Amino acid sequence: MKLKKIFSNNLRKFRIDKGLSQEELADKAGVHRTYIGSVERGERNITINVMEKITIAIERPIIDFFKE
Repeated sequence: MKLKKIFSNNLRKFRIDKGLSQEELADKAGVHRTYIGSVERGERNITINVMEKITIAIERPIIDFFKE
């Protein structure tokens, strides 16, 4: 899935750019700490609700996560 790969790559980049660990991002987004890693590796099909929580926690518009 190309969109999942784009999203996961951007998630990792934006998280690192903000200086957040996976655990810190998980806490901010209200998800389990292992969840972020599995999303970044493209192992999960996340819901729109969780996607929204993550993008709010990173403080980026959701559309940015789908740009190549």
